[in-house]
Amino acid sequence: MSLNLTTFSAALKQHYTSDRIENMVYKDNPLLAMMPKYEQFGGENLKLPIKHGIPQGRAATFATAQANKTNTQLKAFLLTRSKDYSLASIDNETIEASKGNPNAFMEAATTEIDGAIESATRSLAIAMYGSGSGSIGQVSAGFVSTSFTLSNVEDVTNFEVGMELVFSTVDGGGAVKSGAITVNGVDRDSGVLTVDAGSAIDAGTGPATSDFVFQEGDYDLKVKGLRAWIPDSAPSATSFFGVDRTADVTRLGGIRYDGSAEPIEEALVSAASRVAREGGKPDYCFLSYNKFADLEKALGSKVQYIDSQANGDVGFRGMLIHGPRGTIKVIPDQNCPSDRAFMLSMSFWKLYSLGKCPKILDSDGLKMLRESSADAVEVRVGYYAQVGCRAPGYNANVYLG
Repeated sequence: MSLNLTTFSAALKQHYTSDRIENMVYKDNPLLAMMPKYEQFGGENLKLPIKHGIPQGRAATFATAQANKTNTQLKAFLLTRSKDYSLASIDNETIEASKGNPNAFMEAATTEIDGAIESATRSLAIAMYGSGSGSIGQVSAGFVSTSFTLSNVEDVTNFEVGMELVFSTVDGGGAVKSGAITVNGVDRDSGVLTVDAGSAIDAGTGPATSDFVFQEGDYDLKVKGLRAWIPDSAPSATSFFGVDRTADVTRLGGIRYDGSAEPIEEALVSAASRVAREGGKPDYCFLSYNKFADLEKALGSKVQYIDSQANGDVGFRGMLIHGPRGTIKVIPDQNCPSDRAFMLSMSFWKLYSLGKCPKILDSDGLKMLRESSADAVEVRVGYYAQVGCRAPGYNANVYLG
C-alpha cells in the first residue's frame, strides 16, 4: 500500500493563513455614531430647560393687554443616568496559550474585551430608538416546542445566540413573567428563535402571542431613546424626567406623523414640512434598511447619494431628500424600528454620559479582575448615560406602516 494522505495524516501540519477572522456581528450604528456627545454628566441629574410658550399680555387695546398678562412658559427636564453592563470571563491558560500569531488567529483577551465592548455598544444603539422599556421584539406565534417567531422579522437584528430572554404582556410599566429562556439559534430570514425549554417561563406556559421580549435584567431600565422623547402617541400626564408634557404635547413631546397611506418619499417630505411648520429644520432622517430600499426604489433615477461621517472617520452611505428648509440626509440603521422613520434636528440632541460610553470600568486602575473562585479574570464594561433633547418639537416620529 502506498503512502497517502490518510496514512500520513498524523505527520501533516495544519495550515493556517494570516487572514483575520471576520466579525459578523452588526458593527454599524449610525444614530449612536452621529448623535453629539457630552461626556461630563456628573452630579445627581442634568437640567435641560425648555421654553414652550411666550407671554400673552397682548391686545389691540392697552387695558386688555394689561389685564391678560401671562408669563413665559418654561419647563425643565431633569435627566438621570441609566446604567448598562457587559461582562466577560477569560480563562488564564487560554490567555497564555493564545498569545502571538503562531498560536491562534486572535488573542483571547483582545477577543473577549472587544466582544464585551461591542455587546454594550449594540445594547445602547438599540436602546437609543426605544422608549426605555428595554423591549427588543414581540412574539408573533406562541411558544411551540423550543421555538417562537418574532412578529416583525426585522427585529431579529436585536438577538444573539446565548441571550437570556424574559417576557411581559406589557411594554414597560408592568412586570416580567417568572423565569427566563436561552437563545440557542437565530434564523435571520424567518425571525424564528430557537430556545431551550419553555417550561422556564411561568411554569410551562411559555411565551405567549403578543408578549414583549426583553433581555433579562433590562425591563424598564434602559436609556430613554427616540420613542420616549417622541412617543408613538401623544404623551400623557405621566411625568417624564419631571415634566408633565400635556401642556403642549408637540413642543414638549415631539411631532407624530402618520405617513402610512402615502408613498414613502411623500410621507418623509410631508413630515419634514410638519417639522418646519413648528420651526424645526430637520437635517437627518433615520429608518430601517427595508424602508431605505423602498425609498431608493421610489426615487429611481432621481436618487442622490451622500456619504456622511461621524467623528471624522466613520462613514455611512445615505440619500438626500429635499424638505422645505433644506436637504435632509436619510440614513439606514438596522436598529431603527421597521415601521418608523425619525426626522431629527440633530443639533438639539445629545448623548449625555459619565465618561466614555461605553468604557472599561477600571476606576481602581485594573482593566481585568482576578476571579476568586476560578483560574480566570473578569472584564467589566459599562456606561452611565442618558439621551437628551433640548427641543422635542423640532423632531418627528413618522409611522410608515
